[in-house]
Amino acid sequence: MQTQTVRYLVFDVESVADGALVSRLQYPGESLEPARAVRRYRDELMKKYESDFVPYTFQMPVSVAVAKVGVDFRLIDLVVLDEPEFRPHVITEHFWRGWEKYHHPTLVSFNGRGFDIPLLELAAFRFGLNLSGWFNLAAKGYDQPRSRYNLRSHIDLCEMLTNFGSTRFHGGLNLAANLLGKPGKMDIQGDMVQDMYDAGRIAEINGYCRCDVLDTYFVFLRTRVLVGQLALETEQHLVSLAKLWTEEHAGEVEAYRQYLEHWGDWPNPWQAVAVEEEKPAEGG
Repeated sequence: MQTQTVRYLVFDVESVADGALVSRLQYPGESLEPARAVRRYRDELMKKYESDFVPYTFQMPVSVAVAKVGVDFRLIDLVVLDEPEFRPHVITEHFWRGWEKYHHPTLVSFNGRGFDIPLLELAAFRFGLNLSGWFNLAAKGYDQPRSRYNLRSHIDLCEMLTNFGSTRFHGGLNLAANLLGKPGKMDIQGDMVQDMYDAGRIAEINGYCRCDVLDTYFVFLRTRVLVGQLALETEQHLVSLAKLWTEEHAGEVEAYRQYLEHWGDWPNPWQAVAVEEEKPAEGG
């Protein structure tokens, strides 16, 4: 595959708390074991906010899945980074170096500007990586890839569907995917990842991440219809090609088999209208 064929990178990140960091900063002088520190912090967050989600500043990436998409919006490949070791520092480097390798393609995410990208930027800071191309300080502010409104560099589908945060997108990616007949969340939810990681279920986490990327890809395709870059018929053809790709790789990845078991086709109301119009008139 030639690098110039990749025009978009659709991605998702799963992360877990750095227990040692939580212990050191949240409970200084107590010498708490990392796992106990995370458990205590989560309990405190739950009591205060009714959510035990640890802020991204205390987290590290443990799974990043990336779909490579062509200029014609066709799914080329979908990979998880640093498989099978899944080392946070290597995952982070592969993500940013991959963006450079494919000549700065457009990143596509769902709420990536609010979570995934800040986490990966902070991970690069932690691990001492050079992101000069991403920051591009020599460019004007609106031309820098990190600019919120630079859609050439990053399309955050959640921001698009909420007019850059003017509203809240209740239901998240799960809802957007279900509107299109796709599985959305199945057996795993994002708030389960920490406990799964602690239990050594890293393969399942990566499977979950892969499926989130598939959902994000299908939502991305529909937004291209919305903005006039794709005809609806073309989008439906691309969806069918992506299903074939998923079927071809289902033997290698269990998560794809589960995704296909929950697959649903979008109920096209325009087809229903066409069928109704073609019915012969009664009587006469």
